[in-house]
Amino acid sequence: MSQTTINDAEVAKFTAMAEEWWDPKGKFKPLHKFNPVRLGYIRDQLVRHFGRDISGMRPLEGLRIVDIGCGGGLLCEPLTRLGATVTGVDAAERNIAIARIHAEQSGLTIDYRATTSEALVAAGERYDVVLNMEVVEHVENVPLYMKSCADLVAPGGLMFTATLNRTARAYALAVLGAEYVLRWLPRGTHDWRKFLTPDEIRSQLTRNGLTVTDETGVVFHPLADEWKLSPDMGINYMILAERRA
Repeated sequence: MSQTTINDAEVAKFTAMAEEWWDPKGKFKPLHKFNPVRLGYIRDQLVRHFGRDISGMRPLEGLRIVDIGCGGGLLCEPLTRLGATVTGVDAAERNIAIARIHAEQSGLTIDYRATTSEALVAAGERYDVVLNMEVVEHVENVPLYMKSCADLVAPGGLMFTATLNRTARAYALAVLGAEYVLRWLPRGTHDWRKFLTPDEIRSQLTRNGLTVTDETGVVFHPLADEWKLSPDMGINYMILAERRA
């Protein structure tokens, strides 16, 4: 079994699109539309779990968050504005370079690193919150990746995992529909065979010492042109897990 989570082809794929991370009309347009619902879910769960005042300007003050596979920093920047101390990690050096430039232009201090989750574990890093968002379907070694992400969660901390379900509907909508019909994403962005079911994610989380505490589907509403949380986990979904203190 490979002892790295890096899939060179996947890294090259996202490196080639790196210049467009912050273009809301570019190749990452779907992610820009998806970002508000996942950010809202993360914020609300953190406020609830850590007993924070959501009415405050910086409710996440003092929390250490790591975003694995951070890309250009679409989650890192708003979480920093909410008060968190954020580390953004990506295997693609070009993504990190773009993220650093944009954060500097935005006047934000974010610790961006071109590295991997397993390298952070080897360095003894631990965080209050680990974000594993839309990454697991792109890595080379899922068990190693999920173990390394889980190992980064400090006692009492949380890990968010977001990915795509391996269903016929996901293939029809997230691959054929999004990449070939609507052309929301470049062809080849996703490989349906690498999608994971909620049961597979739950199994990876529990075997690595985490307890699942919440889960939700995310669906697109075309009339409203926005993504919303839903009980339907048949395509996109998020699972929250805690490392009990």
